[in-house]
Amino acid sequence: MSFQTLSQLGWQPGYAQHLTLTDFEAGYPARVLAVHRSGLSVLSSRGTGSVVLPHHLLEAESAVAVGDWVLVEHEADRVMRLLPRQSLIERVAAGGDHRRQSIAANVDTLFIVTSCNDDFNLSRLERYLALACEAGVEPVLVFTKVDLSDTANEYVAEARAALGAVTVVALNATDTMAVAPLARWLATGRTVAFVGSSGVGKSTLTNRLLGEASQQTRTIREDDAKGRHTTTAREMFPTASGAWVIDTPGMRELRIGAAESALDSVFDDIEALAEQCRFRDCHHEGDADCAVERALAAGTLDHRRLANYRKLQREAAVAQRTLREKREQSRQFGAMAKEAMRAKRDRLGR
Repeated sequence: MSFQTLSQLGWQPGYAQHLTLTDFEAGYPARVLAVHRSGLSVLSSRGTGSVVLPHHLLEAESAVAVGDWVLVEHEADRVMRLLPRQSLIERVAAGGDHRRQSIAANVDTLFIVTSCNDDFNLSRLERYLALACEAGVEPVLVFTKVDLSDTANEYVAEARAALGAVTVVALNATDTMAVAPLARWLATGRTVAFVGSSGVGKSTLTNRLLGEASQQTRTIREDDAKGRHTTTAREMFPTASGAWVIDTPGMRELRIGAAESALDSVFDDIEALAEQCRFRDCHHEGDADCAVERALAAGTLDHRRLANYRKLQREAAVAQRTLREKREQSRQFGAMAKEAMRAKRDRLGR
C-alpha cells in the first residue's frame, strides 16, 4: 500500500511545525496502523512497514495509539519520537489504579454506535459524549438495526430530546446504500473512529464502509441484544472514499477521566439551570431557591440525567485526583533519581 502524499494519510500542516530540518534529515513521518507488543505497523509515503517502539515510549503516560504520527529513523526501523496529537480519545482502565488507556489518536469524528434494541442507554451515550468532548472530537450518534425495530423513530426522538444538539444518524448497516448519510464525514484524509457496546454492529458497519467483509462478526442474540464481538485489537483501515476508519473492541466498561469543561458541554442544560440558582455554591439538594430542583419538580429536567451528571462528576474527580497524585509521585521519583546520580558522581569524583 503506497500513497503519493502524506495528506492522504491525514497529515495536517500543523504537524510540520513541530519538526525541524534536522528531524527530517534524520527520519520520516509515518502513521500508526496498529500497535503490537513487539512494535508498530505504520504507513508512510514509503508504504507499509513494521517499526520498533523504544521502551520509554511504550511505558509513557499516554502510550502510542492507533492513528498517531511518529518520526521513524531513515537508517533503522525504529521510532525516534511521537509527534504532538491533534486529538486523543482515551478512557480510564478498569481496576483500582485509574491508569489511562489510549484508544485512538488524531481522530476527526467519533461515531457513537448504538442499536434500536435493549442496548439503547442514555446514560451510556452521555458517557461517550463526554469522551468525545474531552478529546475535542466531533461526536455523531449512529443508530443501527433500524430494520429490526418497529420503534426506531422513538429511539431517535428520545436521543435527540435528551442529548441536545448532537448529530443523529439512523441506518441499516447491512444495506449497501444505507451508509450514504455518513459520507460527509468521510472525505479524503479524514479519520473517524467507532465506539459502542459489543454487538451493536460496529464491525458490520466498518466492513460496509471498507467495501469488504474483512472482519467477521458473530451472530447476536436479538432477544437480549447480547453477544460477543470478534475484534480484539484497534486497527486503522482505508475506506473507498479516501478516509480512514479506526475500529475498536466493544467496551464492556467505560470509565471516564473527563475534565469539568467536557461534562459542562454534555450537560449544558444543567449548567444553565445552575447559573439561575440563588446561591453560587448551590448543591441542588434542598438548597433555597434552587433552579435545578425547580426544573425537576416541573418535569423539565429528568431525574436520570441529573443523577448521571453527578455520577460522572464524581468519577471524573476521582480520576483527575489520581492523575495528579501519580504525576506528583513521578516528579518526586525523578528528583530522587537525579539526586542519587549527583551523589554518585560526587563520590566518583573524589
